[in-house]
Amino acid sequence: MYAFDFHRPTSVRQAAALLAKAEDAKILAGGHTLLPTMKQRLAAPASLVDLARCDELKGIERKGRSVVIGAMTTHAEVAASDVVREAIPGLAELAELIGDPAVRHRGTIGGSLANNDPAADYPAAALALGATIVTNRRKIEADDYFKGMFETALEEGEIITRVSFPVPAKAAYAKFRNPASRYALAGVFVAKRGSEVRVAVTGAGSDGVFRWGAAEEALRTRFTAKSLDGLSADAGKMNSDIHAGADYRAHLVGVMARRAVQAATAR
Repeated sequence: MYAFDFHRPTSVRQAAALLAKAEDAKILAGGHTLLPTMKQRLAAPASLVDLARCDELKGIERKGRSVVIGAMTTHAEVAASDVVREAIPGLAELAELIGDPAVRHRGTIGGSLANNDPAADYPAAALALGATIVTNRRKIEADDYFKGMFETALEEGEIITRVSFPVPAKAAYAKFRNPASRYALAGVFVAKRGSEVRVAVTGAGSDGVFRWGAAEEALRTRFTAKSLDGLSADAGKMNSDIHAGADYRAHLVGVMARRAVQAATAR
């Protein structure tokens, strides 16, 4: 590691002020991506602004037809929340599948969405559920938020404060995990709300999380796993690396989509 300035504000306002005036500052949420990157000298921010003591960024509550989760709420808290389990059980189950206990008790939903790792789980949930990402400056619809691998609509110094998830009629997540990292080789979140069906894929796409339009169209006709029979994701748009090739990932997307629909209709 190397020398850097460390700041620990107690409010979002203080954090935003520090980001504005501190030299080359980065936000520290859970730290599971940033700190290892710093240790490997792949990133070298001059300042870190730790949000751990900003209590206004924590908590889970039901607001009308939505579940609102504070950005600094941990994966473990989402997984254990009675509010989430009752309203969107698929989201709680997704949080329970993230990493290992150490990761789940430190990592945060806001950190995950801000980082937008192409194999992370929450981006699929946010996109499929039509979530709204709320920052200290504005509200961003999920469809407008994800811009590609590790890229988002967040501007310099912008801080995610909470995420609002509309409660669906049916929803579920299915994930094929890398056995070592537990990141998704392919993960699919499906959600049905009224006549709208959304299917989001993570871990497989060459440009990060994406909606699978062909699956959405098939499921709008009939929300059943059989509606996806014979449907294949485009291998040309899949990622290929040492863990899995594009053709294999395309196959996994179809398998995970059918499993997610089966889980959603079984509730």
